Amino acid sequence: MKILIVEDEQRLATLLKKGFEENSFVVDLCFDGEEGLYMVETFPYDAVILDVMIPKIDGFTLLRTLREKQINVPILMLTAMGEVENRVKGLTSGADDYLPKPFDFTELLARLTAIIRRNKGGATSLLQIADLQLDINSKTVTRGGTQILLSAKEYAILEYMALNKNRVISRTEFSEHVYDMNFDLDSNIIDVYINRLRNKLDKKQTQKLIHTQRGSGYILKETE
Repeated sequence: MKILIVEDEQRLATLLKKGFEENSFVVDLCFDGEEGLYMVETFPYDAVILDVMIPKIDGFTLLRTLREKQINVPILMLTAMGEVENRVKGLTSGADDYLPKPFDFTELLARLTAIIRRNKGGATSLLQIADLQLDINSKTVTRGGTQILLSAKEYAILEYMALNKNRVISRTEFSEHVYDMNFDLDSNIIDVYINRLRNKLDKKQTQKLIHTQRGSGYILKETE
């Protein structure tokens, strides 16, 4: 899953980026509301972590602007302004959740994962395709009850396919959702990772789950 963190405390933003990347997220950073507005309007994100007290455009104004533009990406407000009236203001302005500073990273991770899951229509942390199961909380993968060890990027690609099962995903869409904005579109790295996933998930299986749609991309589904 790909997220944007809009936070002007650069040290905190960098620590958050590291923490989320260790949990298989793809993370872009920006440090003011004006850049945040541009980023959200330009790139697809599964969620945004938004500070309130940021330069140029404050978090509340940015939140209202996005909602007025019908941009419904899940937004979690993360701020030192933790008073009840500020939490209410954030939620009534269109935020999906509000977490005051200081905070515990594990709580932030759980809350962000929950609002992404709700936005995608899921009530459970488990994704199931045939005998393949992903737990998006623990980032574990099993097939036929046997755990499969994946790298962080392999997991990120598989999770995105599972969240969009039965739909063809182009290489461009993969790059937008599982890599940051510096990704080289001319790279063949998506094909390399898909091949690795096939070797780990499908090679010894009669039922293949990862399929190529020639000229279009890849699809995760139960049948040919």
